[in-house]
Amino acid sequence: MFNFFTELYVKMTEGFKSKFNNEKGQTLVEYALILVLIAIVVIVIMKVLGRTTSNVFSTATSALTNP
Repeated sequence: MFNFFTELYVKMTEGFKSKFNNEKGQTLVEYALILVLIAIVVIVIMKVLGRTTSNVFSTATSALTNP
């Protein structure tokens, strides 16, 4: 999954580099892409860990209420 995001980032930045010659704009776009990719990864991790954490707390609650 990380390779997919890396390849997507490289393709998008190469496309932007050919369209924009302004270095400041190019850097801004690259930072924006990096932030978007990080946000996507964090959201996916939070969804996976959220389900796992919810299951752990549910099991603990059930064990405490039903001795």
